[in-house]
Amino acid sequence: MNLTVDQGNTRLKVGIFSGTELQKVFLDPSLDELRDLLKENNIEAAIISSVRQETAGLKDLLRPVSKVFELTPSLDVPVKNLYHSPQTLGMDRLAAVVGANELYPQEHCLVIDTGTSITYDLIDDQGNYQGGGISPGLHLRFKALNDHTSKLPLIEIKEADVALIGKDTQSSIRSGVLHGTTAEIEGIIRRYEQKFSNLKVLLCGGDAAFFESMLKASIFAVPHLVLIGLNSILMHHAKGN
Repeated sequence: MNLTVDQGNTRLKVGIFSGTELQKVFLDPSLDELRDLLKENNIEAAIISSVRQETAGLKDLLRPVSKVFELTPSLDVPVKNLYHSPQTLGMDRLAAVVGANELYPQEHCLVIDTGTSITYDLIDDQGNYQGGGISPGLHLRFKALNDHTSKLPLIEIKEADVALIGKDTQSSIRSGVLHGTTAEIEGIIRRYEQKFSNLKVLLCGGDAAFFESMLKASIFAVPHLVLIGLNSILMHHAKGN
């Protein structure tokens, strides 16, 4: 049994795998809940991916596990990383393209992760991670309008069914942010499709549910793509040993 830990900007995701099969996913578990999880499952290997600097608490918790890895720029992964500044690359982005390569080997894949930021990452049909783009996520866009204007309120979005034409300030902000971001994503997908034939588009991240029903492009929603990629890296090291 493998344990994968994805510590993002706002959420903590933990997955338990039996071989390549994802068995359970835990969202925002406490350290005590993670400790119980380790006691209840025969975890043989674990891997941590974190966009935060502090991971000591997680590492201490995983001491009973015989093999523990942390995804860093120096850790060997089963794809070729062509990013020019690997030290600045978010490890969740790298894990996501590894997951895409696991699910769709020898195919061009565009991974769109809709979280705090929206990231676009391309892995080609030779298993080369080419890089991509970073854009503000939904919450950051709402917050920017509130922070940098004197009268616009901070808006939250709870559902994807938002009218195109806003009838008041709040509904106009919702329309502008959600439909504008959707148009951005669709436009970027079209540009990638012009450069890469038979492109697979994979959607993941905390706001994926908002976009899945709105995007007109053919996409594959894979909510736990980062966890799948982390497990693929664990399996890669198991084969190496």
